[in-house]
Amino acid sequence: MEKIFVDTSAFFALVHLGDENYKQALFTWKEMIKRNAALTTNNYVVVECFSLLQSRLGIQAAREFETRIVPLLQIEWIGEQEHPAIVNLVFSANRRQLSLVDCSGFETMRRLKIEKVFTFDSHFRERGFEIIP
Repeated sequence: MEKIFVDTSAFFALVHLGDENYKQALFTWKEMIKRNAALTTNNYVVVECFSLLQSRLGIQAAREFETRIVPLLQIEWIGEQEHPAIVNLVFSANRRQLSLVDCSGFETMRRLKIEKVFTFDSHFRERGFEIIP
């Protein structure tokens, strides 16, 4: 079964009808569901996405994400064992625009040996992952 990591930018585009990537996100999402891909994310991405949707689009958008999208995901939980390595990754990258959540995605993908990511964030390509779409 094909494993694909899903990042905040893809989730946001999928929920926000006004996002410039909405149509591409919806098409890609439907294709991945049709192929029965194992859609994976982590708890840091879920928290970031929920917060972003709530603050920018309102509680209904966060509710839609939580009830219609989250149940289709395998969520990998980052805990106190993994967190220090992710923080160190941020510090070693020494880049202002590379977030803790981005680095949590890199680490989750590395640990689970996932090579593909559904995202509109170029940081994943810079790290050698295959970006979908």
